Amino acid sequence: MSVKEKKNSACFKTSIGGQALIEGIMMQGPKKRAIVCRGTDAHVVKVEAMKPLKEISPVLGWPFVRGVVGFISSMVNGVKAISYSAEQVPEEELGEPDKIDVWIENHFSDETAQKLIIGVAVVLGIALSLFLFLFLPTFIVGLFPGLKTSYYWRAVAEGILKIAIFLGYLVLCSKMKDMRRVFSYHGAEHKTIFCYEKGLPLTVENVRPQPRLHPRCGTSFLFVVIIISIIVGLFIRIPNTLGRVGLRLLILPVIVGVTYELNRWIGRHDNLLSSVLSWPGRQLQRITTNEPDDDMISCAIEALKLVIPEEEGSDAW
Repeated sequence: MSVKEKKNSACFKTSIGGQALIEGIMMQGPKKRAIVCRGTDAHVVKVEAMKPLKEISPVLGWPFVRGVVGFISSMVNGVKAISYSAEQVPEEELGEPDKIDVWIENHFSDETAQKLIIGVAVVLGIALSLFLFLFLPTFIVGLFPGLKTSYYWRAVAEGILKIAIFLGYLVLCSKMKDMRRVFSYHGAEHKTIFCYEKGLPLTVENVRPQPRLHPRCGTSFLFVVIIISIIVGLFIRIPNTLGRVGLRLLILPVIVGVTYELNRWIGRHDNLLSSVLSWPGRQLQRITTNEPDDDMISCAIEALKLVIPEEEGSDAW
């Protein structure tokens, strides 16, 4: 698909996606991943080749399986990218390092220490997410005897708590000064992808007026995971809190896989149903995205250009 064809096509959706970093942006295409960070005098750029999961093994490209594997992969690569972007921040702007990081750096080589720090960050991130959105709501609702055997209302109460915790977490993050800048880079990422999908030249002037709410955002993905988990919870008939948590853990990969396929369908279609299904996630992006400045947009443009495949149209969603 040529640029001209994309300009005349309202349905072109790219598989290129991104992530906001600390003073920078990561973009990932079919064959390459690029990080562009704001430097003192110029942008700091890192580009690496990547192999699609289905080329590593055909099984990894199967529906539902690809969602789970892709989710884990995106978490690991996301933490690596954030770690790299943090290294580009001038030392005078950095706070005191965590005690865990200091201990690891003092006991291991640089390469091993970096891998361990990333591994610890991924494990802690997963553990925190499971605690906040899986264990905590189930535990709190389980404290009310009247709800223990009323499975329908128990699932509803757990669902309300999950959504409240999720929204509260996002709002608290949005109030932090550093996170407000990250959310602005998030907005730059979305705007740049919209500009590319419309087939417009990637310039600051063309990117600036684009929407910052994108249907294929990670925020939307997480929200849909929560919604589907609530629906699944309506069918769980286990009164014991630990039993409910254990079963939810077992079916979590299935929920992630289903969510990925649903988001994939939503992202590829422009109709009434896809608009209705993507609406809640897009509204959440009013919290997780801010309007970027021109330099943030420049970072996003440069990162996107670096991952556009040579074969036109091979990045179609």
